[in-house]
Amino acid sequence: APEWTEREVRDLITVWGDETVLAELRSKRRNVNTYAKVSKGMKDRGYNRDAQQCRMKIKELRQAYQRTRDANGRSGSEPQTCRFYDELHAILGGAASTNPPMFYDSVSGSSETTEEHFREEEDD
Repeated sequence: APEWTEREVRDLITVWGDETVLAELRSKRRNVNTYAKVSKGMKDRGYNRDAQQCRMKIKELRQAYQRTRDANGRSGSEPQTCRFYDELHAILGGAASTNPPMFYDSVSGSSETTEEHFREEEDD
């Protein structure tokens, strides 16, 4: 697959950051249809990326953001950033609060943060 351009990644972040897309990604375990929707959003913007390519790029962006956040959480380390950090923080960082939202699974009785929820979903 061709390399992602900066503009294409910014457009992907815009499509991914749509509230309905985020809500679906948070609420479902299987996100094939949601990533198909992201792919369609990219096609509407003039790009040709399939659902799998969008999923892998989102996963890569999420991991880069998480590594940067983890590094900045360690005391004594130089502040770090990653490309698109601010845009990713708006989606992944719970910009309105410092605590990530919690998900509660009423079937198993367990809870997890947004990051844990997304991390588990990637392993599916």
